Amino acid sequence: MEYDVIIIGSGPAGISASLYTARANLKTLIISKGIGILEKVNKIDNYYGLASDLTGEELQEIGINQAEKLGVEFAKDEVVKIDYEESFVVETINSKYKAKAVIIATGTSRKAPKIVGIKEYEGKGISYCATCDAFFFRGKDVAVLGSKEYALHEAEELGRVANSVIILTNGEERVENRSIDFIVEEKKIREFRGGDSIEEIHFEDNTIKKIDGVFVAVGTATSSDLARKVGARIDEKGNILVNENMSTNVPNLYACGDCTGGILQIAKAVYEGMVAGMSIIKSIKNI
Repeated sequence: MEYDVIIIGSGPAGISASLYTARANLKTLIISKGIGILEKVNKIDNYYGLASDLTGEELQEIGINQAEKLGVEFAKDEVVKIDYEESFVVETINSKYKAKAVIIATGTSRKAPKIVGIKEYEGKGISYCATCDAFFFRGKDVAVLGSKEYALHEAEELGRVANSVIILTNGEERVENRSIDFIVEEKKIREFRGGDSIEEIHFEDNTIKKIDGVFVAVGTATSSDLARKVGARIDEKGNILVNENMSTNVPNLYACGDCTGGILQIAKAVYEGMVAGMSIIKSIKNI
């Protein structure tokens, strides 16, 4: 399925962008797994135009209804990868979509799991992107840290080049039911050890496994995970770097909302969504 614009995330930033692209007659799809951080907001009373307090979920529903009335399409799915093949290819668990432009509006990035050694070996055998770094582990033994669909997707990427791939759930039960060809280790991890690069996984039961690399894929793919896969630049805090048009260094790839850092407020997200939407309208008209 092909679209002019695909927006990943249905929060205030993503919905705001869609209102502009849809009104410009650009075929727009929003892909979102769920409500996101707004689900945890019990009361909003500092946003312009509200006659009474709203919950985050209520505000989200208003925005979605508004976008649907303008013809924006919605897909409830989990995005695992963005690629570029003449146009953008957005891969989800259940499908693939093409678009001329993509907006990442998935909120803030998660923090790395609190395992001893994980920070020390970032860039020294610990990676957050199989698409980016699999090349460096050709013929080597690697592990993927995670228990959900995103971890399985990263394992499959690595399985094409690595000698062996295991999945580390770190004490969590693997929730996916589909059959896989990888060994799954559910033991709790105590720490990662090594010299100049990672060499060993130490488990809580005092067992040790030799390893050449570990790819972190906990939960679902975050904004920075998706941006990295297509070559967008990320700062040291995991925020996607954008210019004044909300454009990344990758042509026609935009980001807006909490994933760009700064003040984490609805008003800021709505503004950035508007800028991204208007920037895409100009860009696609030029195309």
